[in-house]
Amino acid sequence: MDLKSIDALLSERIRRLAPSRVRDAMEYSLMAGGKRIRPRMMYAAVQGYGAEEHLADDYACVLEMIHTYSLIHDDLPAMDNDDLRRGHPTCHKQFDEATAVLAGDGLLTYAFELASRGTANSAKACRCSEILARCAGADGMILGQCLDVTEETSARVGWEDLKKIHRFKTGELLSAPLMIASVLTGQSEDITRQWQSTGIKIGLAFQIQDDILDVTATKEQLGKSNSDERNGKITSVSLLGKEQAETLMNQLYSESLQEIRAAREFDSRVLTDLVKGIQERSN
Repeated sequence: MDLKSIDALLSERIRRLAPSRVRDAMEYSLMAGGKRIRPRMMYAAVQGYGAEEHLADDYACVLEMIHTYSLIHDDLPAMDNDDLRRGHPTCHKQFDEATAVLAGDGLLTYAFELASRGTANSAKACRCSEILARCAGADGMILGQCLDVTEETSARVGWEDLKKIHRFKTGELLSAPLMIASVLTGQSEDITRQWQSTGIKIGLAFQIQDDILDVTATKEQLGKSNSDERNGKITSVSLLGKEQAETLMNQLYSESLQEIRAAREFDSRVLTDLVKGIQERSN
């Protein structure tokens, strides 16, 4: 599934909502661009198991809505206080803080409405919703955000502490598309848990890569402001140094690719190409 097709799906789903200022803000942030990594990972995994792409349509939209909600809230003055996201003013700058909060809330709740009817199989729908709730919730991404706010400026933070933050803040939601694809295509729970481990590893590599890009790329290249340095946050680069961070990032990507290729009865070509593309990204 290419970016244009994913954008068309997202636009169609968001336009089902009643017109309002909140829907405008939801649409503004959702359709502001982005790499659509989570939907693309899901489509690649579904394809790898030989299933039709459309099986993942609703859940692909769900994941991008949850990711976008997290960015809206992460950019708020109470969090990272950012002015720029994907090359555009952040949601609270384009609208206002109250509307941005509601837009994030709206995307999250609408995502679960879509997830509830994402498959005709009720057992699969329930399991997929459980995965989404855990990966995005207080034992997943929100835990990572909490640790990010409370611990990343502390001089006591070491690599294991930072890895834990990255695992929950980024890795959990990057494991969700692989796990949901596994459920949708009828794989066992053991295989689904293996995909969780691989996704978390990709997420850790991805976040280290973000830390590296924050010090090597310009604001214009990234399409966002670098608030980590302004907010005095500890990053993998500030903690390990750029060279060691790059070595660790490449090691994690390499291990992830090995795990994907080793997956049983799975055509790994599309997913490995996607992960290689992520590894080579410049923003």
